[in-house]
Amino acid sequence: MPSVPPRYGRWVLILGPIILILLVLQFAHADFSSKITQDVIEPAAGLTIETHNATTTKTRTLMKTGITEAQSKVPVHLRTTLRCVPHKIIVSDFEEDIAGTRTHDVFLNVSDTLKQTNGDFALYNRAREGGRTALTEQDHMKVPNSAFGMTDNPGWKLDKWKFLPMIHTARREKPDAKWFVFLEADTYPIWPNVLGWLAHFNPEDKLYLGNQMQIGDNLFAHGGSGFVLSHAAIHAVADFHKLHIDEWDAITDQEWAGDCVLGMALDAAGVGLTWSWPQLTTQSVWEQDILHEAFGKTPWCFAPSTFHHMTPADVDRFWEFEQQWFADTSSNVLTYSDIFRNLIRPTLADHLDNWDNFASAGDDKEDYKGPATPTSFAACADYCAADPNCVQYRLTADMRCTTSDAVLRGQPQPGTQSGTMLWRVDAAVERMEKCDKVKWVTS
Repeated sequence: MPSVPPRYGRWVLILGPIILILLVLQFAHADFSSKITQDVIEPAAGLTIETHNATTTKTRTLMKTGITEAQSKVPVHLRTTLRCVPHKIIVSDFEEDIAGTRTHDVFLNVSDTLKQTNGDFALYNRAREGGRTALTEQDHMKVPNSAFGMTDNPGWKLDKWKFLPMIHTARREKPDAKWFVFLEADTYPIWPNVLGWLAHFNPEDKLYLGNQMQIGDNLFAHGGSGFVLSHAAIHAVADFHKLHIDEWDAITDQEWAGDCVLGMALDAAGVGLTWSWPQLTTQSVWEQDILHEAFGKTPWCFAPSTFHHMTPADVDRFWEFEQQWFADTSSNVLTYSDIFRNLIRPTLADHLDNWDNFASAGDDKEDYKGPATPTSFAACADYCAADPNCVQYRLTADMRCTTSDAVLRGQPQPGTQSGTMLWRVDAAVERMEKCDKVKWVTS
């Protein structure tokens, strides 16, 4: 089994919307008023889109969200990534209207006894009784993400209970659908790539496609990265769970990750996981190490289907880029190399203030390998230049110099300075594969 690289954070420590699309999705020309080098923290401006696509009775689209995030994260998808997706359904822990679309209560058919007696449903019960006015400050509080998730966050604790019920919701809404692709409200789907990827599979096979994660002995697909179930797989797990609901409620209560519980249920139903990185990823487009290998694959020539941890501004920004790309080129897919050359590379700079490029080698204070602190940005640059493998570096607010061989766009961070050895970036790109053929994860 391939090992998990160090940059995968908590997954080293612990080793949707559904889109069911089988026909060609075509994007018409769009008018964009902002440029490709627009800062990633700004939403696309002046964006008008006309999209024409065929619909089919064999599709079902589902997005999973929750009351504490739905109004801030879902609307951008309804005007971009879900705008022309047929038969869409949004499941949540609270039924409400979001930009003209009604959410479905994912717990509607869950045992009332469970909902009234299990403390994880406190947020759900309060919202059912008093609506959004019943939310507390703690419900909205952002808490640190540990190796065991955000256990102090009421919405996060409730979320693990959504995975198995939403499988039944998806099947009930469209039982004859061939593909079910599950994503969340901070996950960006690239639909032409989704189409191209799924064309390699048979929906009558029991397929569970996802970004591989592991907790203990349990392998499963990371929910935030998005995952795909075939027609055969969703019927297998839904039929299995229907016969063992009480047992799996007890299992869910003991586990902390709902995507892991779903993976366990699929395994018990005879549906194994197809490891799908880098087709599906845990990071945003700004955090992807596109040049280096992980899990035995280098992303460069692959056509990614999703990016995770995408803010509403990120969704707007990447939607603009994606639409422009397909309008200006004859390609029907968008590869990592296309994204790097045309989106990431033009935004890199020698020196950025108040910016974090995630150059994190030596970031652990107990294993710090940078120059002696306190230091300066110039000294940090010299330290990077002296290492032929160093491409990016940063000086944190507490004057720590950290470096990396990865090339990432990053994100705003007050007090942090970031630098990139641009000539080394370009030299690295020259050494990359030419991508004469698009790569897909097919096994």
